[in-house]
Amino acid sequence: MERTGLPARYSGLLAAFSAALLAAGALVATAPPAGAADAELARNGGFEAGLDGWSCTGGSGAAVSTPAHSGTSALRATPAGADYAKCSQSVTVKPDSTYTLSAWVQGSYVYLGAAGTGTTDVSTWTQSTGAWKQLTTTFKTGPATTSVSVYTHGWYGTPAYYADDLSLVGPGGDPVTLPATPAGLKAGPVTASSVDLSWTASAGATGYQVYRGGTKVASTTATSATVTGLTASTAYSFQVAAVNAAGESAKSAAVSATTTAGGGGGDAGLPAHALVGYLHSSFANGSGYTRMADVPASWDVINLAFGEPTSVTSGDIRFSLCPVAECPNVESEAEFKAAIKAKQAAGKKVLISIGGQNGQVQLSTTAARDAFVTSVSKIIDTYGLDGLDIDFEGHSLSLNTGDTDFRNPTSPVIVNLISAVKTLKAKYGSGFVLTMAPETFFVQLGYQYYGSGPWGGQDPRAGAYLPVIHALRDDLTLLHVQDYNSGSIMGLDNQYHSMGGADFHIAMTDMLLTGFPVAGDQTKVFPALRPEQVAFGLPASTQAGNGHTSPAEVTKALNCLTKKTDCGSYQTHGTWSGLRGLMTWSINWDRFNNWEFSKNFDAYFGG
Repeated sequence: MERTGLPARYSGLLAAFSAALLAAGALVATAPPAGAADAELARNGGFEAGLDGWSCTGGSGAAVSTPAHSGTSALRATPAGADYAKCSQSVTVKPDSTYTLSAWVQGSYVYLGAAGTGTTDVSTWTQSTGAWKQLTTTFKTGPATTSVSVYTHGWYGTPAYYADDLSLVGPGGDPVTLPATPAGLKAGPVTASSVDLSWTASAGATGYQVYRGGTKVASTTATSATVTGLTASTAYSFQVAAVNAAGESAKSAAVSATTTAGGGGGDAGLPAHALVGYLHSSFANGSGYTRMADVPASWDVINLAFGEPTSVTSGDIRFSLCPVAECPNVESEAEFKAAIKAKQAAGKKVLISIGGQNGQVQLSTTAARDAFVTSVSKIIDTYGLDGLDIDFEGHSLSLNTGDTDFRNPTSPVIVNLISAVKTLKAKYGSGFVLTMAPETFFVQLGYQYYGSGPWGGQDPRAGAYLPVIHALRDDLTLLHVQDYNSGSIMGLDNQYHSMGGADFHIAMTDMLLTGFPVAGDQTKVFPALRPEQVAFGLPASTQAGNGHTSPAEVTKALNCLTKKTDCGSYQTHGTWSGLRGLMTWSINWDRFNNWEFSKNFDAYFGG
C-alpha cells in the first residue's frame, strides 16, 4: 500500500535537498509512474444489502440480522448433501497485482478463498463455533487475469455457518462490460410439469437468469436449467439472459415448449384416497396366508407379492401361488382368478409386484429387457391383472460411474427398465396401472448423494430410482416410498429425520411433493410429483418391519400433509389435500394385527 504524510522535518529537508540538486543541475528529477491505488473491491461484503452481488449454491444463503459481526446483517449459509453452501462473487482485478482477502466467520468449518487467480488459488479455513474469527489470505494475479471469484463455504453434514465484513483490498481492475446475450437456447426433454432448457455459454458471464413469459423463474451458474411447476398440455415461452458484475445482458431469442398431457397413468379408476397393500400370494411367513377372496373391501390396490426372476440378470419373471406344503389354506388357481375378477368388479385394482427383498432384478442387457416384457405380459394376461408394481430392492438398480444426470441416464439397468415399462404401458394402454415402491435410499437420499458421486467412492445405488421415476412420471399412477427399514435421511430443512414417527413421513413426503436439487446441484432439480401420484408406505405392525408408526402418529402425518396441522417442528412447503393415501407391508400383517392399519385409514378418510 502507498503511504503518505511524511513527518514535517523530513519533508522539509527532502524538499531543500531536491531543490539544491536541481539548481546545481546535478540531476533531472522525473516523477515515478503512479501505481493503481489500493481500494476495497468486494461488493456488499457486509451483506447490508442482502445477497446483492452474491450467488449461493442451491439457494443455501440468506442475509440475517443475528448474529452480525458489525452493522445489521451477516451471511448465513447452510450446507446440504453434496452442496457445501458456497457463496461467491466475481470481482474485477488487475493482472500481476497483489490482493488481501479477509472475512469474519463463525461455524463448525468455514472456508474463505479466491479462485481463478491465474497463479495459485488460495483458501483458508477455521473452526469457530459460537464466536467470530477473522480469516485472512493473500494472492497475486496472473499476467492475464482480469477477474477472480472470492467465496466462502462450509462443509458436508455441518450446520449453517456465518460470514460478515468480507473484504478484498488491492488495485481495482478495468470496468466490467455486460456479457454477451446467450445463444442456442433449446428445450427438451419435456414432461407434464417441467421443461429442461440448455444454451451455449456467453462470453463474460458469471451466471444466467431464466425467464418464462417475461418473468424470471430461475438463476443458475450453469448453461442448463429445469423449469418446474408447469401445467400439463400448456405452451410456454422461455428466454435466458447472462449476468455479471456490470449487470444483465439482453434476453436471448425465445424458445417455445409444450408440456405433455397430465398424468399418463391417470387416476386409473382409483378413489380420491386409496389404501394400497401387498398380499403374500407366493409365500408364507409368520403372518399366515390370506386368500384373495378374504381381503377386505378397504383395500383399493392389491399388489401380488412377488414375481421373481429365474436369475438376477435373466429378466425372466415368474409367479405362482404359494405351494400347499407351505400354505395349507391356499386357494386353487381357478379360485384365485375368480377372486381377482370379483375384486375388479368391485372397483379394486390387482397388480403383479416384481422384486421384493429376495427378488433381485438387473436388466443389464436388451435381451433381459425383452424377456422382462414378455414374461411380465404373460403374468398379467394369465391372471387378468390391472398393471405392474416395481419393487426393485437391494442391488437391482445402481448407477454406473459417470452417470450423473437423472434426466439423461446412461446405466443399462436403468435405461432398459425404463424402456421395458414404456413398452408395457404402450401395450396395455391408458388403463394400465403403474406403481413403484422404492426404499428411501433410492429416492430421498438423492438429495444428498447421487450414484458414486463426482469423485467416486459413494454407494452407486444412492438415488438410483430417481431417473426411473422421472422418465416414467407421466405414466406413473402412484409412487409409495417405503418409509421403513430406513436409516436417517436428510429432509429439505437440512436436518436428519428418523423413522417411527409422524416427522419422518412428513419430511420424506414433502420432498416428493416439493421437488429437490439432486446431490445439492441446483441445476439438476428433481421436479415435484402431483399429490394424486403420491402415497407413503409403512409397516402394518411391529412384526412387519422396522419403523412401525402408531395410528396416532400416522394421523398426525396425514393432518400435516393434507391440512398443515400437527406438523411439529417441520414446516412443509405446501398443503396437499389431494395426497392419494397410504401403502403398507402388508395385508397379511394387518390381518395378523387385527386390521389396525386399515381401520385407521378408513376412520381418517371415511371409508
